[in-house]
Amino acid sequence: MKINVCPGCLAPSNSTYCPDCRKKLFNGNRISHILNFRKPEFLKVKREKQNRISISGFQLKHSLKISSGKLEMTERGGEYILKPVPERILLNKNIIPANEHLTMQIASQVFGIDTARCALVFFPDGEPAYLTKRFDTDEKGERILQEDFAQIMNRSEENFGENYKYDSSYEEIALFAKKFIAAYPIEIEKFFRAVIFNYLFSNGDAHLKNFSLYRDKITGEYRFTPFYDLMSTRFHAPTESDMALELFADDYESADFKAGSKYTRNDFLEFAFRIGINRKRAEKILDSFLNKDNELKELVNRSFLERQFCEDYFDNYMERKSRLIN
Repeated sequence: MKINVCPGCLAPSNSTYCPDCRKKLFNGNRISHILNFRKPEFLKVKREKQNRISISGFQLKHSLKISSGKLEMTERGGEYILKPVPERILLNKNIIPANEHLTMQIASQVFGIDTARCALVFFPDGEPAYLTKRFDTDEKGERILQEDFAQIMNRSEENFGENYKYDSSYEEIALFAKKFIAAYPIEIEKFFRAVIFNYLFSNGDAHLKNFSLYRDKITGEYRFTPFYDLMSTRFHAPTESDMALELFADDYESADFKAGSKYTRNDFLEFAFRIGINRKRAEKILDSFLNKDNELKELVNRSFLERQFCEDYFDNYMERKSRLIN
């Protein structure tokens, strides 16, 4: 098990979580990166409490809380969500926790995207699991009003069919967001950055349920929540489309897209215009994603991603990046 970097922020470390991660993730508690329960115990809870466990997509999830200085499974008052390696047969499934952790760290550290706080933890046998701190509760443990865009748009399997999470577009999300967000010009840039990021890092699962709004308890205004579930899904579903949703709400296709069936810089500039971001600002945002190669590569190489996947991860970013250069 790798111990020369912090399993939270990937900074060089000789033991476990660094002081900064202990503060941000665990409220200063000295939490071990090794869980005190084994995966068979976790799966036993799954069988016994199946109706209480949230299963979203292909990954089993369960709530944890800090109890007596340790992370414990809980049915109430959960502070964290644990996502282990899925039981379902998937391509390269053992790297899923490290993949999601790395992608979230890149979004936050390299590109300044507001993300859910996260870390890797390990079962006693060394198998990794992804841990994320909940952001839908306040300091007192009270729930914060939050809805994902499937809920906001009243989309469900019952009324839109099995594909309801994907039967939309990023432009449509922005149009709905505009109805609720008073500070739309500020918030929509956050969304634009997240859409670009998901494209660059091949997140083919950035669907309606993976974007949410929350209501600020003080101002009562709606804002985008921290972004979550960021992952390079191409390692696990290499034949999927470039993006989970279409960019545009209509049948618009640029000349570049017609020529190569791939979104390019001009597509994202058109998308920015449609959602209310002027061209000069959109150009600046796009360019901010194209000059961080060294920082990105360093973080990839420090990650818990298995070595044979690190080069592919970086190369895939470089290929996507080439589409967004003038």
